[in-house]
Amino acid sequence: MERMDERLHHLQGQVWKIMQSSGHRFRDVEHHPLLPENDNYDSSPLEADMAERVWFIRDGCGMVCAVMTWMLVLYADFVVTFVMLLPSKDFWYSVINGVIFNCLGVLALASHMRTMLTDPGAVPKGNATKEYMESLQLKPGEVIYKCPKCCSIKPERAHHCSICKRCIRKMDHHCPWVNNCVGEKNQRFFVLFTMYIALISAHALVLCGFQFVSCVRGQWTVCSNFSPPVTVILMIFLCLEGLLFLTFTAVMFGTQLHSICNDETEIERLKSEKPTWERRLRWDGMKSVFGGQPSLLWINPFAGLHIRRHLLRGRKGGPEFSV
Repeated sequence: MERMDERLHHLQGQVWKIMQSSGHRFRDVEHHPLLPENDNYDSSPLEADMAERVWFIRDGCGMVCAVMTWMLVLYADFVVTFVMLLPSKDFWYSVINGVIFNCLGVLALASHMRTMLTDPGAVPKGNATKEYMESLQLKPGEVIYKCPKCCSIKPERAHHCSICKRCIRKMDHHCPWVNNCVGEKNQRFFVLFTMYIALISAHALVLCGFQFVSCVRGQWTVCSNFSPPVTVILMIFLCLEGLLFLTFTAVMFGTQLHSICNDETEIERLKSEKPTWERRLRWDGMKSVFGGQPSLLWINPFAGLHIRRHLLRGRKGGPEFSV
């Protein structure tokens, strides 16, 4: 054991001398040794492997919250469809509202899935090796920051997530409702998720209002296929759910748009970090997150989804999960 410690100490000393001789400075949040050269960490294969894997965080709390999100959306769809719309005598009222509500529900759940299963911008683990730093071709005197928790070189504006156990580029926050971090690569889907949940919640509240009015004016036994007590309980619970999620997602949607326009993440705002980067203009920030010029693709959570490639990968050996 002592001989291994001596060899590791000697190796660290050699790497440090190389770094000093090259004129580069290496800074760490905490004093933490560089990874040994024989750990076989290569940044390029790691990044390629991460791109080929389905991103999924194995966090118990996050998985429970994600399942609850789906159950609440499906519950709202059940109440709206089977308690309010199908018993209605107005055919076009039922058809139009049913199509709108279900389309919003599908878009909300699709945005949730894309947010949860998209790599938020994770930095490859353990890329703080001598070979990788030499490949960066750093200028003399340039400072390098290394995360002591995941042993990776931290790019500018990256923060470490204790739940994902990775450094995330432009990390805004970790959201248990989507069981993932909101970062550089999936912020667009998270914004769409909050927008569609807010819209579906507002729509459900409006339909509940019309349903209460029609049932009070007429007969409760006629306005629903369920008994009056069951109908009232289902609708009251839907109203409470709609009010809660409308308030939460509307505030979150506004906060996200404000962060995008100001080119500042929530973590950077809370820490009052002085920007060392050149901030984008508001419109440039929107285009960088949503991609390209304004179009319907901005609000389409299915844009850029390669279903065929995922199906072929599943046939070969099933989906792989990256943590």
